[in-house]
Amino acid sequence: MSTIELPDDVAAALAAAAAEQGVSVDELAAETISARFGPKRRTLSFVGAGRSGSTRGGAEAEQLLEEGGFGIDTADR
Repeated sequence: MSTIELPDDVAAALAAAAAEQGVSVDELAAETISARFGPKRRTLSFVGAGRSGSTRGGAEAEQLLEEGGFGIDTADR
Protein backbone atom coordinates (compact mmCIF):
# COMPACT_ATOMS: atom_id res chain seq x y z
CA MET A 1 0.00 0.00 0.00
CA SER A 2 1.10 3.57 -0.61
CA THR A 3 1.33 6.47 1.81
CA ILE A 4 -0.25 9.82 0.99
CA GLU A 5 0.02 13.11 2.80
CA LEU A 6 -3.10 15.16 3.46
CA PRO A 7 -3.57 18.64 4.86
CA ASP A 8 -4.46 18.47 8.57
CA ASP A 9 -8.05 19.61 8.06
CA VAL A 10 -8.65 16.98 5.35
CA ALA A 11 -7.06 14.26 7.49
CA ALA A 12 -9.29 15.24 10.42
CA ALA A 13 -12.41 15.20 8.24
CA LEU A 14 -11.41 11.78 6.87
CA ALA A 15 -10.84 10.43 10.39
CA ALA A 16 -14.21 11.78 11.57
CA ALA A 17 -16.04 10.28 8.58
CA ALA A 18 -14.31 6.93 9.06
CA ALA A 19 -15.27 6.86 12.75
CA GLU A 20 -18.85 7.77 11.88
CA GLN A 21 -19.03 4.92 9.35
CA GLY A 22 -17.29 2.45 11.63
CA VAL A 23 -14.39 1.77 9.26
CA SER A 24 -10.69 2.53 9.39
CA VAL A 25 -9.23 5.66 7.83
CA ASP A 26 -7.34 3.44 5.38
CA GLU A 27 -10.53 1.64 4.32
CA LEU A 28 -12.49 4.85 3.79
CA ALA A 29 -9.64 6.47 1.88
CA ALA A 30 -9.28 3.40 -0.36
CA GLU A 31 -13.06 3.28 -1.02
CA THR A 32 -13.20 6.99 -1.78
CA ILE A 33 -10.22 6.95 -4.13
CA SER A 34 -11.44 3.78 -5.86
CA ALA A 35 -14.87 5.32 -6.41
CA ARG A 36 -13.28 8.36 -8.03
CA PHE A 37 -10.55 6.71 -10.11
CA GLY A 38 -11.59 3.06 -10.36
CA PRO A 39 -13.38 1.43 -13.27
CA LYS A 40 -16.80 2.91 -13.96
CA ARG A 41 -19.89 0.74 -13.80
CA ARG A 42 -21.96 0.91 -16.93
CA THR A 43 -25.71 0.87 -17.09
CA LEU A 44 -27.19 -1.50 -19.58
CA SER A 45 -29.41 0.65 -21.76
CA PHE A 46 -31.06 -2.31 -23.46
CA VAL A 47 -32.66 -3.59 -20.27
CA GLY A 48 -36.40 -3.56 -20.82
CA ALA A 49 -35.95 -3.22 -24.59
CA GLY A 50 -38.70 -5.76 -25.26
CA ARG A 51 -41.30 -3.78 -23.37
CA SER A 52 -43.52 -1.71 -25.59
CA GLY A 53 -46.14 -0.70 -23.07
CA SER A 54 -48.82 -1.87 -25.50
CA THR A 55 -51.74 -3.85 -24.13
CA ARG A 56 -52.35 -5.59 -27.46
CA GLY A 57 -51.88 -9.32 -27.49
CA GLY A 58 -50.38 -11.53 -30.15
CA ALA A 59 -53.75 -12.44 -31.69
CA GLU A 60 -54.67 -8.78 -32.16
CA ALA A 61 -51.26 -8.05 -33.66
CA GLU A 62 -51.70 -10.93 -36.12
CA GLN A 63 -55.11 -9.58 -37.08
CA LEU A 64 -53.74 -6.08 -37.66
CA LEU A 65 -50.93 -7.46 -39.82
CA GLU A 66 -53.34 -9.57 -41.83
CA GLU A 67 -55.70 -6.63 -42.37
CA GLY A 68 -52.77 -4.54 -43.55
CA GLY A 69 -51.73 -7.20 -46.04
CA PHE A 70 -48.47 -8.03 -44.31
CA GLY A 71 -47.24 -11.58 -44.73
CA ILE A 72 -49.51 -12.29 -47.68
CA ASP A 73 -47.66 -13.44 -50.75
CA THR A 74 -48.53 -11.27 -53.78
CA ALA A 75 -49.18 -14.45 -55.78
CA ASP A 76 -52.06 -15.21 -53.37
CA ARG A 77 -53.85 -11.92 -54.15
